[in-house]
Amino acid sequence: MKGTKRRDFLKTAAAGAAGTFFGSGFSVADEGSGGEEGFKLRYMLASSMYGDLPLAEVLPEVEKTGTDLIDLWPRKHGTQRDEVEEMGHEAFWDLLEETGVRVGATTRYDLGPFALEDECVFLINCSGGGVIVTGSKWPEKKLANPSGPELKAAVRGFVDRLSDTIFHAESINGVQIAIENHGNSVISTPDSIRWLLEYCDSPHVGIALAPYHLEALGEDAESMGALIEEIGDRLFVFYAWQYGKGCMEAQPKEDELLQMPGRGSLDFAPMLRALKKINYQWYTEIFMHPYPRGIPILPTAAETTAEINRSRAYLDGIVGKL
Repeated sequence: MKGTKRRDFLKTAAAGAAGTFFGSGFSVADEGSGGEEGFKLRYMLASSMYGDLPLAEVLPEVEKTGTDLIDLWPRKHGTQRDEVEEMGHEAFWDLLEETGVRVGATTRYDLGPFALEDECVFLINCSGGGVIVTGSKWPEKKLANPSGPELKAAVRGFVDRLSDTIFHAESINGVQIAIENHGNSVISTPDSIRWLLEYCDSPHVGIALAPYHLEALGEDAESMGALIEEIGDRLFVFYAWQYGKGCMEAQPKEDELLQMPGRGSLDFAPMLRALKKINYQWYTEIFMHPYPRGIPILPTAAETTAEINRSRAYLDGIVGKL
């Protein structure tokens, strides 16, 4: 979408935001991931992998990682979503046009799951749609050891509170809300994921699946693959991310990088096999957290990109043998 068209659309979408939402019908799923070439992963680059590096330096790296899609992260993990607001949307759209990059997603833990209306409009204006990744909050207070009926009730309470967000997502055709299975959140365990999908049947609300957090709970690659099959077409983001030695404290860089696919001990083959089985057509994001948060995973953009491509070669090598 050229600059003038983007500007016209901004005015129209802003007017729609005041009343009835609408959208452009964008869907990454429409583009497919199979066809004559067979199943392949559709990659999206997390801006947080580059920490506080500016958009002018990050956007040219997107194509080098085998995609034209970026996931914009705000502080404290990255600065790029904040930078968009600082430079202004029109200046940002010009950058997108210059680099051929599309905004596939924004990650908004800072906003939380109940205040995403404006972000829905932002996504439509940027690329015609995409995914907003966010977390889940306890309806009241966090349960000490959530499981069984107590956890099920908490998931139901979370879904009830999500009603306005679901309305906005459904009213803007092309925007999906992905809840990550984050630790210490109501949606964190396999059962909580299942109950979320049971209680919320909207096709606009689904899962951003992080093997890192499932591995921390004791799940193995086979069980994660089975869970992917259960989630099916409600899986909007797959994080190619493993536990390694964790990410919550300082450690040697070689240990920190064990979160990356192909470096740590987690076998991604069962999960990739499951993605192929469900004909997964949404986003795969090669991912890790540095320590401290907010810095690039390696000192320079070039080194960071090379590390991402190292993991991409590992994943593509598995997919090529499926």
